[in-house]
Amino acid sequence: MVQHQVLDVVQRTLDHITNTLAEGSSVELRNFGVLDVRLTKPRIGRNPNLPGSQIVIPARAMVRFKSGKVMKQKVSKLSATLKRETAQG
Repeated sequence: MVQHQVLDVVQRTLDHITNTLAEGSSVELRNFGVLDVRLTKPRIGRNPNLPGSQIVIPARAMVRFKSGKVMKQKVSKLSATLKRETAQG
């Protein structure tokens, strides 16, 4: 495929995923993960520039990603390497 055709296919795929999530449905990408929409709870927030003031942060819809089994397995192999690099550097 030509590059602009690939770009079109990828963009259409991402648009379809976005539209599906906007409708409230979840999207499962096999061996990669699941995207779904969750409603957060309202909570109390504080403005660091105005100590003592509190505001209510309303509930809102958020997209949550849960990685799939294959991705978890492959990424977990990286943990030991990253720990060694962090300890050395």
